[in-house]
Amino acid sequence: MTTGPTAAPRPAAATETAGHARWLAGARSAFAVTVDFDAEEVWIGEHPDNAGRPGVLSQGTYGAKVGVPLVLDVLARVGLRATFFVPGRVAERHPQRVREIVEAGHELAHHGYTHTHPGRLDPVQEASEFAHALEVLRTFSPDVVGYRSPAWDFSPATMDILREHGMRYSSNLMDDIRPYRHSSGLVELPVQWILDDAPHFWFSNASWTKSIRPAREVLELWQEEAAGIHWLGGLTVLALHPQIIGRPGRIGMLEEFLRWVVGQGEVRTATCAELAADVD
Repeated sequence: MTTGPTAAPRPAAATETAGHARWLAGARSAFAVTVDFDAEEVWIGEHPDNAGRPGVLSQGTYGAKVGVPLVLDVLARVGLRATFFVPGRVAERHPQRVREIVEAGHELAHHGYTHTHPGRLDPVQEASEFAHALEVLRTFSPDVVGYRSPAWDFSPATMDILREHGMRYSSNLMDDIRPYRHSSGLVELPVQWILDDAPHFWFSNASWTKSIRPAREVLELWQEEAAGIHWLGGLTVLALHPQIIGRPGRIGMLEEFLRWVVGQGEVRTATCAELAADVD
């Protein structure tokens, strides 16, 4: 993968260290496509009253009805397998979509039961929600081994809950550009807001001051960040939401970006579970 003229010079030691990492599988960097299939739950988790607001919920319904099929089509054309983080209640509401995800060969991972920040739940509630969601998700795929919090954040109880349920990896924190192990043994696959579609495209009528960015501008941003991570021998974790990236004016940009990543060479593309399994 090449870098643009604004990319910072690569410290030699960074690539020497990363180059021996088993998770790179001999490549210079790694790349994972992740999809947070939140559907209506992102709005209900924000405020329970939204359950009675069909206009608000229709934004999430679009993700299940239109966005997921479009994203699956792009992944199939490019030849990439992704990790879909799905709340348990979304799997219950849209079981056919979840079956389609699994049947297409993608990884299914844990994203809560309701789309609720763990810090808003007491430890008993959090543990109960986690167990319930895991039970639901494993009816679709037995290999649910990863967790992404609905908030990209933890409560004081979260790590213990993940360990108790045998989770192998988390993809929530922003403190590195390479995978690493927590003291508990859990693998962390770091994320970053730059590589999430929501900060660039999210719009809410509760805040009319936020503008929606053009897809071309976001493509340039993603290419710059992915090129920099590649230059430093790291892991690029792309975070997508079907109701956001699955809009007609953006889905083509997604395909262009993914083809650009694959076309550069020296990049290992893998699911989150595959990457986590190779972290020493």
